[in-house]
Amino acid sequence: MQWSLILLFLMAQCCFMDCQLYQFHYINENKNWTEAQQYCREKHTDLATVTNMKDMKRLINISAGYKTAAWIGLYDQTNGNRTWFWSLPGLEFNESETKWQQGEPNDGGNQVPENCGILDKSLTWGVQGCQKTKYFLCYDETNKTHKYHLIKDMKTWLEAQSYCREKHTDLISGTKQLQDEEVRKLMNSSSTYPYIGLFRDTWRWSDGSSFSFRHWNNDFNYPQSNSGQCAMTVFNDGGRWKNVSCAERKPFICYHDNVILIKEKMNWKDALTYCRGHHDDLVTITNMDDQRWIQEKVKNASTPFVWLGLRFNCFKNIWFWVCKEKISYQNSTSAGWMNNCNTSGAMQAGGEHRWFQRNDTEELNFICSKV
Repeated sequence: MQWSLILLFLMAQCCFMDCQLYQFHYINENKNWTEAQQYCREKHTDLATVTNMKDMKRLINISAGYKTAAWIGLYDQTNGNRTWFWSLPGLEFNESETKWQQGEPNDGGNQVPENCGILDKSLTWGVQGCQKTKYFLCYDETNKTHKYHLIKDMKTWLEAQSYCREKHTDLISGTKQLQDEEVRKLMNSSSTYPYIGLFRDTWRWSDGSSFSFRHWNNDFNYPQSNSGQCAMTVFNDGGRWKNVSCAERKPFICYHDNVILIKEKMNWKDALTYCRGHHDDLVTITNMDDQRWIQEKVKNASTPFVWLGLRFNCFKNIWFWVCKEKISYQNSTSAGWMNNCNTSGAMQAGGEHRWFQRNDTEELNFICSKV
């Protein structure tokens, strides 16, 4: 039975609470982007992948004392296919759920490609050149009276994104938000076509992950100009990113992954034994950022579900994380939980990557945390 997503993050007392699933390392050596990538892959995991603003703050903190720029793992595919993303980190674009206007998306015959999304009164989507200035829709994650806001300031798409992230949560993103009745009322009161959190580009992460987070400076053009095909973070500009020639030599930031997907098929107990014998433990998830990092890993699984370090204890009648201290929490009365013996927690490898309880005897891939 599916578990409520509300229960995903009731783990504040877990013994892995302070553990980062990945760590950044600032390397104060001047290398071109390809050399930096090779160094990171040999000594860590890869060049830095940045998933959200919390990651940006971590990058800025580890660069303390350095006022220069450093390579990150984002690069532009030459003549690569443009891919659609949502601005809100962790939200995946699903082509089967699109609400395009008839004939969209296209570039309208313009010389400047149209790579940013707009909304009309019927709540269908169009595209616009990202450098045009327009009204825009922001989204609030907090439980305020109004979750959505039509901002009647003329801004480019990037300026609108920055505004929403500073004063709200982000640009409105995802089909669920864009079909909300509150949004419909906002659009009925306006004759404009505001920006939404939809964009497409050819930029990709060195490690192959599909995270949509971007933190360009406001001079960045869609698609990127001839300035360069590799991204650097500029510390004296709030960490904002700039595209330059990959041949430039500069410091760089690596990341070290503290989790690993094991593609062998094992029952839950054998998976636990394997993780403790070869790495550290079955993985623990304590917050939404952890969830997003792990769900990117499980996309490569060969089974429909992937074991997590979550198990039901029949004797104590509780669900708990099997980290070394075995600190548990009780929430047996919450909606969606079934307190069945011989069951453990697994994440969907596809779809929305929700958590399900599965019989311990099922043989699935699994995620280990590493020391």
